[in-house]
Amino acid sequence: MSALTATVTPPKKRHRNLAQGVVESIGASIREGVLKPGEKLPTESVIMELHGVSRTVVREAISHLQAAGLVETRHGIGTFVLEPPAPPLLISADTIRTIGDVLAILELRISLETEAAWLAAARRTDVQVREMGEALQRIIQGGSVEADVQFHLLIAQATGNRYFVDILTHLGTTIIPRARVNSAQLAHDDPAVYLERVNREHEDIYNAILRQDAEGARTAMRTHLSNSRERLRKAQEETATSA
Repeated sequence: MSALTATVTPPKKRHRNLAQGVVESIGASIREGVLKPGEKLPTESVIMELHGVSRTVVREAISHLQAAGLVETRHGIGTFVLEPPAPPLLISADTIRTIGDVLAILELRISLETEAAWLAAARRTDVQVREMGEALQRIIQGGSVEADVQFHLLIAQATGNRYFVDILTHLGTTIIPRARVNSAQLAHDDPAVYLERVNREHEDIYNAILRQDAEGARTAMRTHLSNSRERLRKAQEETATSA
């Protein structure tokens, strides 16, 4: 028996579902680093002998491992261990519960979106800037959170870098503070005055991208997000003082 074959050992207990027993055994060897990315699994015949199962069971187990993204089968060559999948982003609506959480998201966005605005101004197409203008008009006309999200996503798309889009898409409406908390109420602001200020900030971002002013777009985005953070920070302080 080769050293590689020996890495796939039978489970200590017999599973009612034989395929699951094979999955757990091979999966454990992969997670523990005994079977490394790029290495080839033992042949079906060897796995059958090690686990005392049929070829059908082995093929079912391999199918489960493929579905889990742990291995891939190359026709006529064999089955190989894959690189482990990247862990999912641990940010979701469920994890953003307090003003402090929203402030933390804003800090992340300042570092991310200021550069996205810079790139967007340099790389945007006429079609993309027109779509941004349409989203801006929807924001101004109705203060729509969805339009606000779309505006920021369009900027991310204009960077030509899919990872900006991936992150903002994953964050969804959590990127907009007023989707999580009543920013105007917390800041003791007149809602109309608050929305006018936010709309003006969006207009500054849009106009800089329109004229392809990369530094101006970066500054306008930083100003917008920093102002949002400052409004919420003051509201948080007032809430803590009155508690």
